[in-house]
Amino acid sequence: MSFEATGAEITQGAFWRTVGARPVGATVITASGDAGPAGFLGLSFAHVSADPPTVLVSAGKSTSALPVIRAAGHFAVNLLPGGAEELARLFGGGSEMAERFATGRWASFVTGAPVLDTAAAVFDCHLQQAVEDEGAVILIGRVAGVRTGGAGVTLAHQGGYRDL
Repeated sequence: MSFEATGAEITQGAFWRTVGARPVGATVITASGDAGPAGFLGLSFAHVSADPPTVLVSAGKSTSALPVIRAAGHFAVNLLPGGAEELARLFGGGSEMAERFATGRWASFVTGAPVLDTAAAVFDCHLQQAVEDEGAVILIGRVAGVRTGGAGVTLAHQGGYRDL
């Protein structure tokens, strides 16, 4: 069912519904801090440049993993493999960090950020810059390591998950 909204009618719900119309690869953004690993479901991952290799992710200012990422000075982008809906939901919020990392096999790569062994792709990054804007923080990372593996990916689309 289609809809439209303009001006003040663009509520958070209308915004997220419209963003959700675009299928995106579900990613988990992770870091390792003094209290252990932290991470969140990142649906706003994008590349910035291939030379030098740079990526960005956006996190809400209230994201619980954000202070860990800032203090650690690193983050990893883990593109979830096919069949990882449970993991996407765990990292989507509402669960404790220990519960999130109890699912899957995690190891470190270059920066010390946790990376998922079965990830379809990994970008391990040094935090280069954090840009605050409205209710979000844009994290820009210089890529220190990349890895691909696993067949297929988990996509987020229209509030749910699908395998590709």
